[in-house]
Amino acid sequence: MSLELMLTIGAVVVALIVLLILFKMVWRVAEPNEALIISGLGARGRNELADSLGFKIVTGKGTAVMPGFQTARRLRLDSRAANLQVHCVTQQGIPVQVRGVVIYKVGDDLTSIANAARRFLDQQNSMDGAIHELFTGHLRSIIGNLTVEDLILNRERLTGETRSSAADEMSKLGLVVDSLQIQEIDDETGYIVNLGKPHAARVAASARIAEAQRDQEATEAEQIAVANKAMAKRDAQIKQASYQAEIDEAQARSRQAGPLSEASARQEVVVQETRAAELEAALAEQRLQAQVRKPADAKAYETVTLSQADRDARIAQAEAEARETELRAVAQASQVKQAAAAEAEAVRLRGEANAAATKAGGEGEAQAVKAKGLAAAEAARARGLAEADASKAKGLAEAEAIRARSEALAQNQDAVIAQQLAENWPHIVEAASKSLGNVDHMVVLNGAQGIEELLAKALTLGGTGFGLARTLLANVTPAQEPSANGAAAEGVTPIKPV
Repeated sequence: MSLELMLTIGAVVVALIVLLILFKMVWRVAEPNEALIISGLGARGRNELADSLGFKIVTGKGTAVMPGFQTARRLRLDSRAANLQVHCVTQQGIPVQVRGVVIYKVGDDLTSIANAARRFLDQQNSMDGAIHELFTGHLRSIIGNLTVEDLILNRERLTGETRSSAADEMSKLGLVVDSLQIQEIDDETGYIVNLGKPHAARVAASARIAEAQRDQEATEAEQIAVANKAMAKRDAQIKQASYQAEIDEAQARSRQAGPLSEASARQEVVVQETRAAELEAALAEQRLQAQVRKPADAKAYETVTLSQADRDARIAQAEAEARETELRAVAQASQVKQAAAAEAEAVRLRGEANAAATKAGGEGEAQAVKAKGLAAAEAARARGLAEADASKAKGLAEAEAIRARSEALAQNQDAVIAQQLAENWPHIVEAASKSLGNVDHMVVLNGAQGIEELLAKALTLGGTGFGLARTLLANVTPAQEPSANGAAAEGVTPIKPV
């Protein structure tokens, strides 16, 4: 490469560097939160407002500034905060101290930037003091027309009136208020504190009431929890006791399994022995039926039959003799009656004959009537004698029959009593069984032997009945002879023949 070319390239590079340096020195760029205020030769804007100002305002872009002929200064557009502390008196004459904060900035429009540049471009740090003095004056004038209650309860009214009253001054200064906040209001007399005491008391009372209610609810909840805990503990203990009872029952069953099995075995043995005893008792009963009862029944039947035949023969003979006597008495009574009737008729006829004769002989009618009456009386007496003789004959016949029956009963008492007992045996057994009707269960201690003895005693009841009958009959007075009128004597017990 030639030296000329190198020199040319070097000259170009140097020229570029010089141009860059010159451009850097001339060109100014405005940041987003600031505005460039350019004044000097040729510092004119492209609008009528800029031409009337005598300086140029650049925001958000760059521009060339000729060194030595123009000057570029920066105006901050970001927010600023100014603290407010105002001592003033309310409408009620109560001194209060208000503390607040104002957040403000330079307006974004060119007019606000121009106004702020004229007033604060070289004194930007004094903007907070100006804002403090401005808002302090407006707050004093506004608070003087308000009460303490308004300050406390309606702070928006205070801030709104303050911002609206300071709007004109802020516009002239090229500033805008972003926010105005009243942070605290104090008074030296304690008026605000006293205002809050009733409400504080109500709140405290409500708090105490709420706390007491919460304590009561908590206590009730604790008591319910304790009761539920006790109930759960009780249920657990009951279940444990139930489980323990089941365990004890199972253990007891296991311990008693052996004795229970032995008792069951013994019970089965007793059951089998009882069945065997029942079979033996049935066998003994069959033996008694075959060996004792049937022969005894046959013998008793034979005795009763023979006695009944003998008794029937004697009674028949006695009844025949009594009938014969009765017939003889009736015949004799008939003869006597007929004789008496004949005699009475004869007397009546004689009386009538006498009466007729008397009447015919010329005697009086009274004598005829007297004779007729005597005849009638004689006839009646004859009829009465005949009836008396007939009744006497009939009574003698009945007495003879009774005597014959008594002799037959005295000669064969056992047969007659046996026959009566045999005929009334079902009624006797029924009456005896009523005494055992309420017995649900009978235990025979000596087994089959006891059953045999019981049956034997029942079968020998007839013998006892015979002895009892004999005793009763021995105490009976024999029948007396019939009296003259045919009736039996007192003390005679008549027995109906079977």
